[in-house]
Formats: sequence, C-alpha cells, structure tokens
Amino acid sequence: MGLLWQDLRFGMRMLAKAPGFAGIAVLALAIGIGANTAIFSVVDAVLLRPLAIEDPSRIVYVDEQWRDLQPGLSVGNFENVCRQSISLSDISASANASFNLSAGTIPERVDGEIVTARYFATFGAHPILGRVFTADEDRDGHPGVVVISERLWRTRLHADRAVIGQHLRINGTSWTVVGVMPNTFDPLLNKSDVWVPAAFSQAQLANYDSHYLSVMGRQRPGASLARVQSELDVIAKRLEQAHPIDDKERGLRAVQLATVLLGDQQPAMRMMVAAVGLVLLIACANIANLQLARSRTRQKEMAVRAALGASPARIVRQLLVESLVLGAVGGIVGILLAFWGVAWIVAKGPAEVPRLQQSAVDGRTLAFACGAVLLSSFLFGVVPALRSASTRLSQAFKEGAGTSSGNRDRVRSVLVVGEIALALVLMAGAGLLIRSALLVSRVSPGFQTANLVVGRVGLPDAAYHDPGVARQTFERMIARASALPGVESAAVVSRAPLGQGWSTNGLIPEGKAIDPSNIVNALLQIVSPGYLSTARLPLEAGRNFTAQDTRDRGLVTIVNQTLARTMWPGQNPIGKRFACCEQGPRGRLDPVWHEVIGVVGDVRARGLDQQVLPEFYLPIAQMPASAWDWLGRTMDLVVRTRTRSFAANDLRVMVALIAPGVPIYDLSTMQEKIASRLEASHFDMFLLATFAAIALVLSSVGIYGVLSYVVAQRTRDIGIRIALGATQATILRDVLWYGFRLTAVGLALGLAAALPATRLLASLLFGVGATDATAFAAACAVLAMVALAASYLPARRATHVDPIVALRSE
Repeated sequence: MGLLWQDLRFGMRMLAKAPGFAGIAVLALAIGIGANTAIFSVVDAVLLRPLAIEDPSRIVYVDEQWRDLQPGLSVGNFENVCRQSISLSDISASANASFNLSAGTIPERVDGEIVTARYFATFGAHPILGRVFTADEDRDGHPGVVVISERLWRTRLHADRAVIGQHLRINGTSWTVVGVMPNTFDPLLNKSDVWVPAAFSQAQLANYDSHYLSVMGRQRPGASLARVQSELDVIAKRLEQAHPIDDKERGLRAVQLATVLLGDQQPAMRMMVAAVGLVLLIACANIANLQLARSRTRQKEMAVRAALGASPARIVRQLLVESLVLGAVGGIVGILLAFWGVAWIVAKGPAEVPRLQQSAVDGRTLAFACGAVLLSSFLFGVVPALRSASTRLSQAFKEGAGTSSGNRDRVRSVLVVGEIALALVLMAGAGLLIRSALLVSRVSPGFQTANLVVGRVGLPDAAYHDPGVARQTFERMIARASALPGVESAAVVSRAPLGQGWSTNGLIPEGKAIDPSNIVNALLQIVSPGYLSTARLPLEAGRNFTAQDTRDRGLVTIVNQTLARTMWPGQNPIGKRFACCEQGPRGRLDPVWHEVIGVVGDVRARGLDQQVLPEFYLPIAQMPASAWDWLGRTMDLVVRTRTRSFAANDLRVMVALIAPGVPIYDLSTMQEKIASRLEASHFDMFLLATFAAIALVLSSVGIYGVLSYVVAQRTRDIGIRIALGATQATILRDVLWYGFRLTAVGLALGLAAALPATRLLASLLFGVGATDATAFAAACAVLAMVALAASYLPARRATHVDPIVALRSE
C-alpha cells in the first residue's frame, strides 16, 4: 500500500507537469465516460431494472394470436382461460380506458383501466390507503367503487386521508373511493390514475368476438413457461372447436410480461449502448496515442530506472497507476457530464419510452462509471506502459542522438486506423437514420395537415346511453364549431389520423363464404358527412356521404384504395358489398351488407413511418347501436381553420356548453401530432449523429497527432531531403500520402464492420435499407475529407522545415 500511495502521488505530479496532455486526455475520456454513464442510466431504468411488482419474472402475459396480430382476448376466451388453466394463478384482465373526472371546478380527462378483481393480487400490490376491490364488487350491478392513484390523490384531492369512503364524480356518476395505490404501482406502464371493476355482464361473458383484453397471470410454483404455453395450446383448440366462427385460426400465447412491455425499446437501446461504447473506444485509442507520444520524452527516465534496478513489472505498475489517476480525473468530469446528460435526456426524450423519467445517476450508475474508468485506464495505459518498460539505456541514448526507430510508429498507426474504422461505423449508422428521417418527412400523410385542429370528446354512458342522444350531441358540436370565428368547417371521426387505439373489423366480401378464413381485417372509421371535405381526403371515385345516409336507407361505406385493391383486385369497387360490424335478423350467418359508394386516397393513419392498412368509413347516422359501446361514446372533433392561429379555448367553452361536465382533451394541431409521432425516431437520430460527430472529431485529432509525431520524428530526414533538392510539393505529397494510407485502411475496415453492425438499425429505419449505399458513401466521403484536412496541417508544417535549423538541432 505504501508503494501504491507513492505511485499515486508521483502520477499526480507527472500529470501536473504536463497540463496540456492531461487536459486533452481528460476531456476525451470525460466525453466517453459521460456518454456511457448517461446511456447506461437510461438503459438501466428502461430495460434492466425489474418491473416494480412482486416477483416479476413469474408474471405471464397471455394474448391471442391471429395471423400476424395480437389483438388481446375476448371476454369469453378470458373466462375460459381462468376456468381451465391450472398452471397460472391470480389470472386477471385489464382494458385501457379514460374517464371524465369532476374533482374541481373544471372537468378533466384522466387515464385509467377497467380491471377484474384479481388484478392487484396478480402483481402482489397493496394500497397505501384503504383496500382494493372484492370479488363481489366485480359483479354486474354492484354499486360503483374506484381505486385511485397516489398521484391523483395528491394533485387533485390534496392528499386528504379521509378520502376513503368519499364519492368522486366519474363519467357523470358517483363512485365510492375504496383505495389509493402507491406511485410505484404501474404494472402495465400505462400511467393510470383510476381503476374501476370490469363487472362483466352475462352478455359480455358470452361474447367471443370482441378481442381487446390484456390478460396476466402468475406462474404457479414448478410451472415453466413452456408448460403454460402447452396448456394454453390445449385451451385454444377447445375454444376453436366450441366457437368455430369467433376462434377459428386463433391461438393463445404466453410471454413474459417484461418482454411485452419493454421489447419494443430494445433495438434503440442496443444501438445507443453500441454507439457510446465505440465513442469510448475511440477516446481510449486517442489517449493511448497521446501516451505513446509522451513516452518518447520519458525514455531516458525509464532507461535510468531500469538501470538502477527497477523491474519491467515495477515500471508497468507505475505507468498503469498514472493512467488510473488520469482515468479517475476523467471519470469524475465524465460523471458530472452524465448528470447533465441524463437530465437532458429525461427532459427531451420521447414521452412514449417507458420508465424514462426514472433515469438517474444513482449507485448502480456510479458503480458502472467506476468500472468504465478502470477498464478505460487499462485499455489506454497498457500498451504505452509495456513499451516504456522495454526501453533500454543504450537504445534511449541512440534515439536521442538522432537514430529513430520507425517500427515503433506502427502501434500508433494501428490505433488511428482503428479510430477511423470505429468512427465510420458510427457515421454510417447516423447517416442511415438521417436518410430515414428525411424520407419520412417527405411522406404525404394522405390529407392536408395545415390549419387542422383535433380534440377528443368522450360522452359518459350514464347521460348519453341512448345512441340517438349521443349522435345528436356530436352533431350539435359540429354545428357550433363550424360557426366559431376563423373556422372553415368541422366534423367528427371515431379516430383521427395519427391517434392511438385503433379499432379494426373483419370484412367478408360478397360472394365468399361467411368464414373466418375469408376475413379481411381493416381499420374502422365512423365519420360525420363533412369529415372527408374537412380533412381534405381526396375522393378518387364515387360519392361522399350525405345527411340522407341514415339507417332508413341502404347501408353504405367508403373504402380506401388499399382496401379496394385487397378485396377486389383489378375491379371497380363501386357497388360492391361486404359484410361487417353487425348481424342480421337470423343471426351470425345472416350478416348485414354495406355497399361501397366511394373510394378515397390512402391515409397513413397510424403514422408517417407506418404501413398503410385497409380502411373503411361508415356514416355516423348508420353506425350500429353497439358501436357506441365499442367507441366508449368517444369521437375526435376535427376543425379546419382559415388561418394557422386559432383560439383553442373557444372549442373548450363550446363543448362545455353543449355537454356540461365533459372536457375536450388531447387538443392540438395535426402538425403537432405528426411531430409527436416522429419524436422517438428524431431523438434517436440526434443522439447517434451527436456521437458520430464526437467520433469524427476524435479520429481527426488522432490522425493529426500521428502525422505531427511523424513529422517531428523525421525533421532531420526532411531537412536533408530539402537540402538535396526535394520540393515542397514532394514533401507535402509524401506526408499526405501517409495520412491517406491510414485513412484508406481505416475506411476499408470500417466498411467491413459497418455492413453487419448497421443491421441492428433495421427496425428503426423507414424507406432505406440497413446497407444503403448513399449513406455509406456519404459517411466515407465526410470522414475522408476530415482526415485529409487533419493530414494537411502537419504536411504543410513539414514543407517549412529549414534544413540548416534541422541539421544544427541534431
């Protein structure tokens, strides 16, 4: 320990004597350590930490599998899984919902879930106040009870501990608060504030057609996931035999809950981890290069140490301790940068990334940073230490007399080649994401987004249960909104483009058997007659809906081009019919037919970077009564304004006057919605481009350093060549050629590494392949130009060597 303390003090003194070297090295290392620490903090929060539930590894998510979709379970299928499964306990179900809450003077919309009584037991959760539902309270007809979140309790109910037993006005009716769940309770990462009992009716329990439930269960002791899956396969076969129309070709799948909730985040997180890892490697290579250059000035010192009896191991230890001191200082600065980086990522990161807000530089993150410091110190310190330990006194004095050892430059050249290769991998990845973002920005959404305002309105079932009353209420909103100052037109649609939570229906074209194998799955849109003109969707054929399209006349529909091509390839769809949405007087095999009266252009309803799906539109006056329950009596109010500026408060006041106690929420312009949907991909692009820029700077510094070192080493040789008649152009060409060779080898190795590495980005790209030639060529060109610029400065300095001065100094 005494020798170690001595080495530490000596190392600190040596760094203090070389502030320029120490400053550059600390800065490079701090950037690498800081970036790695910040990204680890995010990855740890999002992916690595277990879900905040009891024994999360044993929680299984059960969903249905139909074709390439996982739509969720029907109530009937859920009830059968509960009754027949012996490998799962505490099976529960949840359905996302939102509620109109009147807890103050202004009503608001809050997110929540409709859950079965065992939901809380599934996750081993307990309330901080009160209790959770009982089985009796989860029965049809029982008085309404509600469990609320701690967040809602504190922000809206002023943390009143007497809240248990009090009544809340939710969706226009009174609900009794029975419990408050802690902030840590968010098992499905929905940020729910309200939980109400599902209380399925007998009609719902007999329904095998509507597939929307999220189902979870806990593996019993000794029950493996494979055993659970095998059991579900048997249950699925029984359901298919018992309900051939609703459950044909449907399977049941068991997946770990964490995989379902966090699996979509893995590609982006893997990309970020790889990117910051490459940045740190480049930083280590740069510092190693600086150490190698600096070791030349200390050759006599090391030779004298060896002559006085210091063993190679003792010299290596001393130099590694110096590297550790350098690494520790860089690590401290890097951790400070990580605090800032994590705060920035949490503030600017995409809202859709689960648990991102939990990112913090905590004990686990600091432990990771310490490990990164130790590893980095070894990486950039071991080669210079081994080289210095091999120095002998005679060799040091020979080199001091002007005899250089050219083979010793090879290590530095290899490090620079490695830096260039790693930088190219990062730049190619950034180029792919930039190309993808540019292509997405040029995609037409299929309608005019400018001057389009969208807000969502949900009518409570208690006051608007009658379908006629609900429809008339929305029609009044349309009329009043159209009369507002600055409004050109208004309409309602069940789900405006770029929204969340789409409804789909299976369609069967006329002429084919009423059988699940003939179903074409399509997005359902229920619209008022003026919706297409308000959104300015191009009508490609046929006619628009009119006020006369009511249920007293023939049922009609408008389809998008994708659905028309899918159902009637090469045919005119106008006048064609399909079955959907409701059954006829004689039951399931007697469907209701809808006639196609128009074809509209395709709309990228789920996002600009998402595939266009088959889509059909029904007029609001012809929608079946049961559809109001599917939609939760919730529609999007779409307003086309004359100018970009619009008083959103006018819409809020209008809705409040027509439907007291009902708020309009998610109110924004369509262009804001587009920006929000692209937020995640743009954020990934920005981070990777930032890391690529850092790598580019570090690699250019590496090239500059190596060539500067070569010029300094060969000053005498260059002076002799100039004295013998070599021109400045010749000297310039020779030095640039050396830099070009390093760059060319680095680019070749980088391309070989980037081609397989960029395949990790495939799921994050749109309209561009993982090996896009344009992105790779641009990355090579930029890196080559920067390398050439970095090579030019030392080359130009070489042309100004004065042969008299060079020979005199020797």
